[in-house]
Amino acid sequence: MKVQNYVNHRRMHPLYHYFFSLLAVGLVVLSIMQLVSALKANDQVLPAVIFVLIAVIVVVIFLLIRTYPIKAQDRAIRAEENLRHFVLTQKLLDKKLTMGQIAALRFASDEEFPALCKKAAAERMTPDAIKKAVRSWRGDNFRI
Repeated sequence: MKVQNYVNHRRMHPLYHYFFSLLAVGLVVLSIMQLVSALKANDQVLPAVIFVLIAVIVVVIFLLIRTYPIKAQDRAIRAEENLRHFVLTQKLLDKKLTMGQIAALRFASDEEFPALCKKAAAERMTPDAIKKAVRSWRGDNFRI
C-alpha cells in the first residue's frame, strides 16, 4: 500500500461514491420526468407520484447508509485520539476541539500531536489547515 500523506489521504469507494450515487440521481431525474409527463398528459399520475416517492426513499437510504457508519467511526476516532492524548500528556483532549479537528489531528505523529492539539484549539484551525500543518504524517488506512 502507498504511504499516506495529505495529497493522497482521501479515499473513495467507487461502487458507492460513483456507481450508486449516479444511479440514485438518475432515479430521481427519471421519476421527476415521469411525473411531469404524467401531469402534462393528465394520465397515470398516481404511479408517477409513487415513483417519485420511491426515488426520494432511495436517496434518503443512500445518505443514511453513509451517515451512520461515519458517526460510529467518529466516535471511535474521538475515543482513540482522546486516549492517545491522555497517554502522551496525562490530560484529555481540549473540549473546544470539534470532531472535524480531532479527525484531522489523528494524522499527526505522537511527537507533534500534543502541540498541534493545543494550537488547533487555540487558533480554531480548520481540519484542512490541521492536516497541512502535520509534518510527520501518520496514515489511517481504515476509513473510507
